[in-house]
Amino acid sequence: MTDNNLDKKIIELKAMKTELDEEITKLEDILKAEMESRKTDVLMVGIHRLTYKSITSRRFDSKAFKASNEGLYNKYIKETVTKRFCVI
Repeated sequence: MTDNNLDKKIIELKAMKTELDEEITKLEDILKAEMESRKTDVLMVGIHRLTYKSITSRRFDSKAFKASNEGLYNKYIKETVTKRFCVI
């Protein structure tokens, strides 16, 4: 494939992705509203099981820990290297 063909394909697919993402978000909003109106956190739609419920999580606040215990924070910090592929 030439660079020009690749460029056109990337533009076309990114536009399609944006369009699909917007449609999916709209549908999810409709489904969430329907579940709230039915006062349920689980809904069966055909073969699909939808869930929409509150989740509580607890996370370690590394910024606050670093601010109050910088030496200890630096002692246990671990550096990793990864590769990231992006199309912008």
